[in-house]
Amino acid sequence: MKIKALGMLSGGLDSTLAAKVLVDLGVEVEGVNFSTGFCVTEHTRNFRDRGTHKDRPSDAFRMAENLGIRMHIIDISKDYLPVVQSPKYGYGANMNPCVDCRIFMFKRMRKLMDEYGAHFMFTGEVLGQRPFSQHKQALKTIETESGLTGLILRPLSAAHLDPTIPEVKGWVDRAKLMAINGRSRKPQEALAKEKGLEEYPQPAGGCCFLADPGYSLRLRDFFTNNGKENLTHEDVILLKVGRHLRLSKYVKIIVGRNERENNFLKYYEKKRHSFSIPSVGSAFVLAEIKGELTPQDSGAIARIAARYSDAPKDQPVAVEHGFEGRSETLQATAYSEDEIKKLRIN
Repeated sequence: MKIKALGMLSGGLDSTLAAKVLVDLGVEVEGVNFSTGFCVTEHTRNFRDRGTHKDRPSDAFRMAENLGIRMHIIDISKDYLPVVQSPKYGYGANMNPCVDCRIFMFKRMRKLMDEYGAHFMFTGEVLGQRPFSQHKQALKTIETESGLTGLILRPLSAAHLDPTIPEVKGWVDRAKLMAINGRSRKPQEALAKEKGLEEYPQPAGGCCFLADPGYSLRLRDFFTNNGKENLTHEDVILLKVGRHLRLSKYVKIIVGRNERENNFLKYYEKKRHSFSIPSVGSAFVLAEIKGELTPQDSGAIARIAARYSDAPKDQPVAVEHGFEGRSETLQATAYSEDEIKKLRIN
């Protein structure tokens, strides 16, 4: 009987190594990559690298191709929002609900195992690598709540964990699994060299926006001023882009940092106020307003637009304010850097 395993593959080194270990043991492997809407590498590829690397496959697809295994990309972004809004097990160091995230994904994996005819699932998790979600108790909690007790194999740390069903039944030789633990990457790098994996993404502070301190500040600000229950998929997208500033509970500003972000923000102009300076190079500024925009607030936003432009900072400049097809021109002098700092969310 051919044994089949379904694995969560991010395209990073750990999950790639886990898949490679099983492939080398003769297991038929298929990969799953969940798109949550919070993936840093996905955002980088689909947005910031647009035009320069548009034909480049995702890291997950590229690693799967190198291993010769089938890959499934599954969008769970809209169903995933409740996990971020109200995690049962709370957040990590930032706004990362890692334990609840794993439970959510593993429940999906349990259904996919039946759909794809897999005998068990695997991950690239390393015991002790992430203090919030990869200690033994957290791993057991995740298995129990996802309904996968005994069916989750972690090939890189299996020697430190209780034997799983695949090992007990002899589907996988436990003696040939790894004993990696802790936060050092050196054991994985050595194993990659041994396995002939020469090209793989280097870790760069995590692949999830929810673990990023800057993004977490923006998300906390949203929850505080708008309520967790009001988070939408569009909000998730906009929180990734530009500089974010706040005048009050009722006025939030997003400032494009380059031409690509300026053009991107223009797609979200509907029902939002826009500010720009056509006469010189300037950021495109979006303002999200709850209620009516006051003259005082519009003047303050115009000063922000002036600050993020090539106009002289000590002289008034004409700022174009648009909303719902109407426009007006405001005269504004740029805020100083100290004044801007007080408004920045991050």
